[in-house]
Amino acid sequence: MATDMGDATQTPIGEGLSKDEKMWGMLCHLSSLLGYTVIPFGNVVGPLIVWLVKKDEYPFVDDQGKESLNFQITLLIAAVVAFLCVFVLIGFILLPLVWLVGLIFSIIGAVSANNGTFYRYPFAIRIIK
Repeated sequence: MATDMGDATQTPIGEGLSKDEKMWGMLCHLSSLLGYTVIPFGNVVGPLIVWLVKKDEYPFVDDQGKESLNFQITLLIAAVVAFLCVFVLIGFILLPLVWLVGLIFSIIGAVSANNGTFYRYPFAIRIIK
């Protein structure tokens, strides 16, 4: 298992991950898409549920769940700031940008996890360690 990810966004995990572990790692990232479609705050609740259910069973899911949660919390903070900026008109540009960045990086994270690599979002506040 890789220890320090530094500035790299992807670090190979090597051999030994089961298909289930990769799938649950991928779901940590994909479950955040619930917030973009159906459930308010689903972008945080989805990864939280997957992480809580499988973190003790799979170390890879523990890592990817924390990473996804940290990124989604960062996006939530950015969305609140962007919403407040609507009153000075710049928020009309920032809100869609936050949404698009979250969507793109969540998909990249899901693909990376499905390939069995640790994915690190480039600008996530590391709240959950």
